[in-house]
Amino acid sequence: MPSTVIIGSGRYIPQNIISGKDFYSSEFYDENGQKIEKTNEEIVSKFIEITEIANRRYVDSDQLNSDIAAKASELAIQDAGIDKESLDYIISATNFGDIDENHQQSFMPSLSALVKHKLGIRNPKCVNYDMIFGCPGWVEGMILANVLIKSGRAKNILVVGSETLSRATDPYDRDKMIFADGAGAVVVSASDEEGVGIIADNTQCFNEEEIDYLKNGCSLNPNTDQNQRFVRMKGRKIYEFALKNVPVAIKDTIDKAGLSLTDIDKILIHQANAKMDHAIISRLHKLYNIKEYSDDLTPMTVHEYGNTSVACIPTMYDLIIKGEFSGHSFKDGSNIVLTSVGAGMNINAIVYRFPTKK
Repeated sequence: MPSTVIIGSGRYIPQNIISGKDFYSSEFYDENGQKIEKTNEEIVSKFIEITEIANRRYVDSDQLNSDIAAKASELAIQDAGIDKESLDYIISATNFGDIDENHQQSFMPSLSALVKHKLGIRNPKCVNYDMIFGCPGWVEGMILANVLIKSGRAKNILVVGSETLSRATDPYDRDKMIFADGAGAVVVSASDEEGVGIIADNTQCFNEEEIDYLKNGCSLNPNTDQNQRFVRMKGRKIYEFALKNVPVAIKDTIDKAGLSLTDIDKILIHQANAKMDHAIISRLHKLYNIKEYSDDLTPMTVHEYGNTSVACIPTMYDLIIKGEFSGHSFKDGSNIVLTSVGAGMNINAIVYRFPTKK
């Protein structure tokens, strides 16, 4: 049975840097539709203290989600050194598809079809799939790609995660400061080397009362158009859910790989917000009765790039593998974990082992 290995990666990080000061002129409302009386300087300062998100990136006005997905994908294909026509599948992870400046969402044609079109791929046997799975969508796309490769249905697969969340957020909601835009992509391929690539995976879906922790909702400002829909989340509920369930899911995946936490070189966790990620990693170590550990285990990009949902992990992977993430690198033969949690609520994780020669 072939192994599923990453042979190339790429990213697109928008150039427009949005700092906390850019929200000083915003008008914020609470969940009860009441205007928040605190100064915006206070609101922004508290937000940064909790999330550690100082900056985030937004796309240009003329860019769509499919545009930046195609840019990251093109770089990944070039890095892989393969003919784009040799791709068997394109799996595109997203929550909202293309969104225009009027907040109108579009899934027709599908995002993956648009990515294929913008890449100029003509091969009709290259199948396009959209993976709509919340923030864990890119990781789930990797899990699907692994199944397709191990079943013999594919040799080369592009897995891209992209989002323009700046257009999906309520301008009157403090939570808009969490979200950002970006794209990350990898090409995975079948390898004859055994025991490498994706060696274990785990997906769990909690769809009972958790179903509305992250969803679309109307603006918090009752004086605006209530027919428009934006990202709406129950932050405290998500935090409690993630802290309870994500560490266990990660441990289950590491156990499934026949490893222990001490065998893991890096954990690339979805960059939701720094407070939650730190708490998850701390709880994970407690499950292994480990009291002291290094922050080097868990790279963080959320401080400068914000929460780009499905794009977080592939972007971080590309930064590290290209040697552009100070203090972090991957080693031949080492094990890493890729893990995420998001709308659904869904959780997933992968243990990935690098080939002996990348």
